[in-house]
Amino acid sequence: MQLTEQHIIDRADPRFAVIDEAAFTSKNLYNAALYLIRQSYIFEGKYLTYNATHKLMKLHEAYKALPAKVSQQVLMQLAHDWDSFFKARDAYREDPSKFTGRPRLPEYKHKTEGRNLLVYTLQALKGGQSKKGIRGRIQPSGVPIVVETKQKHVDQVRLVPRKGFYVVEVGAPRHADKDRPRRGQQLGKRCWLPHLTSEGNQWRKAA
Repeated sequence: MQLTEQHIIDRADPRFAVIDEAAFTSKNLYNAALYLIRQSYIFEGKYLTYNATHKLMKLHEAYKALPAKVSQQVLMQLAHDWDSFFKARDAYREDPSKFTGRPRLPEYKHKTEGRNLLVYTLQALKGGQSKKGIRGRIQPSGVPIVVETKQKHVDQVRLVPRKGFYVVEVGAPRHADKDRPRRGQQLGKRCWLPHLTSEGNQWRKAA
């Protein structure tokens, strides 16, 4: 289980444009890799594993446009989507009555409107993390933005596309839970609200 601190980046935020550009590149990488896997699966009956896909994609323009660690996370996401498809396919074969239709292959994201998740592991955060922690500021590699955080220790940062805005999710390890404010206690701009606001952060438990 992980604690997640959330920040809203809307269109009025100067950081929106650079995040949007990176998410668009992530979409291009996802779609390009998906094309190779689909072609192999449909016409040759072979599934390209993560390692095989990575070998084919590492010289792709979209792969090189993002930090290597981030591009690898995009390909891992795609591999996870295929794994989910195979599990659904097997379950369908065992009992089709549990489904409203045959499971579909992972689909392409929209060519112009589509955006894709960006995941920055600790190694992909500029400056990394010292023994004293993050010290209140996070800067993902390759994206000229800074995100303020109340967390001293971070596992990963996710830039999640939503309709008209992005959610920056700062994943903190479980031991950070001891710093959680008690119910009704104020911390900054009340970051324990049960919903997202543009003024502060939201905390939630993430499985």
